[in-house]
Amino acid sequence: MTMGCDKLNYTYRTNSAEETIALGREIGKRLHGGDVIAYRGGLGAGKTTITRGISEGMGLGDEVTSPTFALVNEYRKKDCKVSLIHFDMYRITSGEDLDTTGFYDYMDDDAVLAVEWSENIDDDLPDDCIRITIDRISDDERRLTIETCDGDDRFEDIGN
Repeated sequence: MTMGCDKLNYTYRTNSAEETIALGREIGKRLHGGDVIAYRGGLGAGKTTITRGISEGMGLGDEVTSPTFALVNEYRKKDCKVSLIHFDMYRITSGEDLDTTGFYDYMDDDAVLAVEWSENIDDDLPDDCIRITIDRISDDERRLTIETCDGDDRFEDIGN
């Protein structure tokens, strides 16, 4: 949870999947190992779409798929020093369930964690995680709010 954290919020709008991917690409360029991204947004909001852009921005390519049935997908590339670990916590309802995903094993400086349905593990997220809320305005339009802590202004002025 973000208790005791001075929050910064950045809100962006996208009008297509391509624009959401482009915004994700800009986010990905600014990430570093140890970052945890906590997504909020309903079914079809665009969590996997923005993760595809983040992966591209990190230099890992665009082969991102939803981790719904696998619970976790790993994206690694030989010439990239940081990996992307993409979790789906939709069916996680307890700390014991979370342990079985290997979530804590991935929390290190060599990986960025992107967590869909993060509200299911709110109490287990680091205080300084990057929270991205995706609101579906229409079939194509999205409002994305990026919340950071303690003066982390990496995501200011990246969108349209």
